[in-house]
Formats: sequence, structure tokens, C-alpha cells
Amino acid sequence: MSQPSVATRQAAVVFLCFAFAYFFSALVRGVTATLAPIFSAEIGLSAGDLGLLAGAYFFGFAAMQLPLGGALDRFGPKRVLLFFLTFAVLGCAAFAVARSFVGLTLARTLIGMGVSACLMAPMTRFRHSFSATAQMRANSWMLMSGSLGMLASTLPVQWLLPLWGWRGLFVGLAVMFAAAMLLIATFVRADPAHVDLPLSPSPSPSLSVSPAQGGYAQVFRHPTFIRFAPMGFFHYGGMVAVQSLWAGPWLSQVGGLSAADTAVGLFGINFAMLVSFWLWGVWVPRLYASGWTAQSLIARALPLSLLLLVGAIALGRHATALAWALFCATSTVVSLSQPAIAQAFPQALAGRALSAYNLVIFLGIFVTQWGMGLVIDALKAAGWRTESSFQAAFALMAAACLFSYVWFLRGRDSRSTAQP
Repeated sequence: MSQPSVATRQAAVVFLCFAFAYFFSALVRGVTATLAPIFSAEIGLSAGDLGLLAGAYFFGFAAMQLPLGGALDRFGPKRVLLFFLTFAVLGCAAFAVARSFVGLTLARTLIGMGVSACLMAPMTRFRHSFSATAQMRANSWMLMSGSLGMLASTLPVQWLLPLWGWRGLFVGLAVMFAAAMLLIATFVRADPAHVDLPLSPSPSPSLSVSPAQGGYAQVFRHPTFIRFAPMGFFHYGGMVAVQSLWAGPWLSQVGGLSAADTAVGLFGINFAMLVSFWLWGVWVPRLYASGWTAQSLIARALPLSLLLLVGAIALGRHATALAWALFCATSTVVSLSQPAIAQAFPQALAGRALSAYNLVIFLGIFVTQWGMGLVIDALKAAGWRTESSFQAAFALMAAACLFSYVWFLRGRDSRSTAQP
């Protein structure tokens, strides 16, 4: 067997081990939308409570991003991911036995902390090991594995509930995270002894890497990071907030669908996103070879996503799962911002750059999920109809997404070769 085929096989094994862990992190992220009717019935959660419970995952996730980035650059993706997944196992077990809203919220926060490295660890490994084009493909397909997890959080979870119940489901998730740890420990090669070193020349002459400085000051003031940050917070965060929570209540409370039909709708939304991430993985190398960049693709594709969002809001109760699937699928172009951020920094800062941007995204998800719930509850208390309350909350999200797009168009990149 030739050496290239051996290297390819090793890369595939590493990818699959990381993808296995990310699959279940996405499943546990999205399962709240499917379980929302059960939680509302059993525990009597309001829209605000439901938003807080779902958002607790993202709060715990976001809280870990800055220490995570430094740890990834200093200790390496494998060791860091194994450490964090321990908390995912404990969090799922705690969620399974929790008896109160407070207990569920704290356990879900712990789960979010535990899976906070499931995407950043492989992306950091890809930045160290793959070419720019291969990174784009691997990142897109990693996100596709997350979409598979989101897909599994809909109809498959609905089918398992009568057999296992939601508590048994979380026991099963704890077991799967433990299995992911075993796979990564066994099949992923050890990290270098000292990862926090300049492994390649900095893509920007103004960037210097000093472990003592931690690198975050350089990350947060970098022009590329500043350009993408509002879009990561509002549009990327808004897309995930809709996918992982608010599409479900819209379909059930605004559209009047049953729990089973809502699960079918969520399945369709997540399937559309899975296909979209797969297509980005196929198309990106060809598009890049033709002279496109992440910046130019986002600039030209995102207006369609904004138009579809406004259209779904205007349709109100007639906005079916198809409308939300189209919005979420076209919004996946924003995912190209993650490898674009990584490539704007030297390898020794890759973990911190990716984690800092992920912090922005997950803070956006948390704020959107909880904030929309608070807006909906407040408007209902003021006498608004359910449909109008949801439309107003989503309209605020749309306005924020539009602002982030305008900010992006007015921004600049320090090393962009093709400005949109």
C-alpha cells in the first residue's frame, strides 16, 4: 500500500472518531426542541423557561470557549477533548436523574461545558494537519455529522421515547459519550508534546505569537474577526437557535401541529441542513479553485437567507417546516466563516481564534434562544396573540441579522485577496 493511501486512511479514522463525538453533541443540543412538549406538560415550563433550559447548554458551552482555546493550543486537541468529554458524561447522567427545573438547567449547563470542545478540537487538528482547501471540506463534513446528530434528535428520539423515556435517553447519551472517549483515546494519535509553538509563518506580518500573552488580544482586534463577529452572533447564532429550539414551538404553537408532526417537520429541517453541509464540502474546493473566497460566497448568498427569513415570518401560521428548512439551509453559508477565521491566524493561534469566534456564536445562540422566549412571554402577557408574539420575536432576530450583514459588507480583512 502506498504512503498517500495510508495517510488518507489515517486521516479518515481521525475524522470519524471526532465526528462520532460531534454527532452526539449535536443530538443533545437539538433534543430540547423535540422534548419541548414533554417538558412543558411535565414541568409546566413557559416559553421563557424553555428558552432558558435550551440556552443553558449554550451558556455552558460559551463559558468554556476562552479557556478551551488556550488549552487547545497548549495541550493539543486530543487531550483537551478527552478531558472535557468527562463532564459531558457526568452532565447527561445528572440530567437523567434531575427532578426540578433548576436541576435540569444546571445539568444541561454541565453538558454544554462538556461538549464545548467537540467541534473546536477537530477544527484545530485540521488546521494543523490539512491544507486550506482540505480544511474547508473537512470542516463542512464535520458540520454535516452534526446535522446528522440534529436529525437523530427529531424522529428517532420521538420513536425511542415510548421505550426509554427521556430519562433513559440521557442515560444512553452518557454511555455514547463514554464510547466516544474510548474511540478517541484508542485511534487518534497523540498530540505533539508542545503545541503552543509557531508551526508556520504567520499569515499576517502584524501578528506575533507569545504564549505568555495568550493571544486573545490579537484575536479580538484582528480585522477579519471584527468583520465576522456580528454575523456569528446574530445570523449564525440565530440560525442555530431556530434549528435547535424555536422551529419546534413555531410549528406546534403557531402552526398547530401535533408533537409527532412537529418532529417530522424538525426532521425535514435538519435533513435540509445535512444536505447543505455535504454540498459545501463537495463544492468548496471547486469554488475556491475558481477564485471564490469565503467572504465573497457569504456576501452573495446571504441575502437569499434574509429574504427567506422575512418571508417565513410574514407567512405566520402558514410557514411550514419547508419555509424554516429553506432559511436554515441557505444560512449554512455562514459556516464558511469558521475556517476563514482559522486561516487568518498562524497555526499557534488557531485554537484561540476558533474558540473566540465560537464564543461569539454560542453567546448569540444563548441570547437568541432565551431572549426570544422572554419577548414571546411578554407580548402574550400584554394581550398579543401567539402568532403575533412569535412573529414579533422573529422580526427582531431578522433585524439583527440584517445589521450584521451590513456590518460585514462594510468590514475588511487583513489578508483577503478578493473583496466582495
